[in-house]
Amino acid sequence: MNKRFEDKVVVVTGAAQGIGEAYARALAEEGAAVVVADLNEEAGAKVAASINEGGGRAIFVPCDVSSAASAEALVSRTVEELGGIDHLVNNAAIYGSMEFNLLISVDWDYYKRFMAVNLDGALVMTRAVHPEIARRGGGAIVNQSSTAAYLYSGFYGLAKAGINSLTQQLAHELGGQRIRVNAIAPGPTDTEATRTQAGDAAKDIVRNSLAIKRIGSVDDMVGALLFLLSDDASWVTGQVLAVDGGQTFRL
Repeated sequence: MNKRFEDKVVVVTGAAQGIGEAYARALAEEGAAVVVADLNEEAGAKVAASINEGGGRAIFVPCDVSSAASAEALVSRTVEELGGIDHLVNNAAIYGSMEFNLLISVDWDYYKRFMAVNLDGALVMTRAVHPEIARRGGGAIVNQSSTAAYLYSGFYGLAKAGINSLTQQLAHELGGQRIRVNAIAPGPTDTEATRTQAGDAAKDIVRNSLAIKRIGSVDDMVGALLFLLSDDASWVTGQVLAVDGGQTFRL
């Protein structure tokens, strides 16, 4: 079986659980050496160990995506242990534990920390990683957006709208280095974080706003990720791909 990411090294942030974990496992199955990057050291180490036990190759590296020093440390260790970096998946976010509040009343320090992770984190990681991708002759970056960018969803939606714009800006800044930058915007997806945030309301979202009447699964996101990182998408950059069961319509 031909593996699309044989001899490639892929960094996946927020890979200790949920969609990020699914991304890491799928990439390993496709032959990639995967860097499981997360603040949750126990869960992240378990994911990496499970990938290795299953015949794949992975290392766990603790990483705070809002910290330039932490991102640089991840790059140094990855290059030392795996030889370089070919692709980056900016998936890490504060979501499952996210506060419910309004933009006009959310605690300012909480808001700044939230945006530092959910928006700035993708730029922090890209700034740290892109020179290594360029040294390998180019590659791809995929940012995790959300259909929340197109809906009323407070500071979470604001961060994801920022991710969409960041994706487009970076695509132009990095295109000359043969680095493509795209994003995936999941709709409501069955993860522990979504169950915590939405609860039974997820059923109403499916019934009232989705063209395909089921909640998304992490596997629905995996196919989009593998496409955008692969050579099949060699002329695709600056795009935000909604994987949302028809929740959003953009003309």
